[in-house]
Amino acid sequence: MQSIVSEDIVQFARTVGPATDSVIEEMDAYADEIDFPTVGSEVGGWLALLTRISGAESVFEFGSGFGYSAYWFARSLPDDGELVLTDLDPEKLDRARKYLDRGGYLDQVTLEAGDAIETVEHYDGPFDIVLIDNEKDRYCEAFEAVREKVPSGGLIITDNAMMSSYVYFEDLLALATGQEVDTHENTRGVSEYLETVTNDPAFETVVLPLGEGVAVSHKQ
Repeated sequence: MQSIVSEDIVQFARTVGPATDSVIEEMDAYADEIDFPTVGSEVGGWLALLTRISGAESVFEFGSGFGYSAYWFARSLPDDGELVLTDLDPEKLDRARKYLDRGGYLDQVTLEAGDAIETVEHYDGPFDIVLIDNEKDRYCEAFEAVREKVPSGGLIITDNAMMSSYVYFEDLLALATGQEVDTHENTRGVSEYLETVTNDPAFETVVLPLGEGVAVSHKQ
């Protein structure tokens, strides 16, 4: 995984940050083995903390991979909480199911294979927390699909707010300061999303410079 901050800071945040468990350690090892980008424990700890302090009872994920972020959310949901995972690849969801089962969280979980933006249309909500981590050029589409399903006090958390594959921080910075640049559609998708959510009067947004950048938007 790339990081917007130095490796020393990442290591420090992981060392003094949240306690992991054997399942998380196995997921970390698997991600390293296949070179799969997860949020890492330094961001995972924030996901768990935000879930706990907001009193969230329901989470919807646009893009779940093999369940890494979902596992961190599940650690702080109540026993009767709801967690919806989505991914285009059913094999990744099968692996997510196994990890969540081993953690004792499977009763909270619904796994949906397919397009997340189409999937969320089948849910009325409300969702106290939404994670947006699908195709970067569709971030705005995901936001519009779920905006009204987030209650007052709810959170929209967006990964890759500062970098990712073909999301270039230098170009994001230029676009944020009003410059016009020729850049990849992924970069432009993240830029348009950040402009949309920060200009939405219903949300207050901050960016955490950890991992590949995490935008946290609180609905007023």
